[in-house]
Amino acid sequence: MQRYVLTGALVAVMTAGAAAQKTTNVHPGKGGSPHVRTDWTVDGAAISIEYGRPFLKGRTIGSVAPNGEVWRAGADEATTLKTDKPLKFGTLSVPAGTYTLFTVPGEAAWQLVISKETGQWGTKYSKGQDLGRVPMKVGKSASAAEQLTWAIDDTPAGATLRLEWGTTSVAAPFSVGS
Repeated sequence: MQRYVLTGALVAVMTAGAAAQKTTNVHPGKGGSPHVRTDWTVDGAAISIEYGRPFLKGRTIGSVAPNGEVWRAGADEATTLKTDKPLKFGTLSVPAGTYTLFTVPGEAAWQLVISKETGQWGTKYSKGQDLGRVPMKVGKSASAAEQLTWAIDDTPAGATLRLEWGTTSVAAPFSVGS
């Protein structure tokens, strides 16, 4: 009987952790890159990112996302961030709503670009629509990711928005609230 209680407790703990992140397939993508929406709950905020997940296919990140140039950080349609609560990336306040995410890659640092324009194709970027830009710290992934992946890690100080592709990992901390 004790073994069943312990097993049930482990399943409950594992399920509670899994409920914090849910990934749903949206569509297969026209160029072969599957599109997903990943939902998280962070400090009471419902946050989702919908994006195309390109494969490296032997390419380098720099050949797809050149340093110093605005990049859609996904495939096909623009990468979309939705939040039902305000977020704060450093000094940048992001009100509850829907936004498009772009990045500006660099060797030592990247920038996260949060745009107010939504619904556009991923390569359509208008600097005049920027809500703002925040620095992203560049690091190495624990293991190489063949497909681009957006993730949110819950932390004691809030959370970290992370993009991984190949052995590159870039991250921007944020908090929930104004």
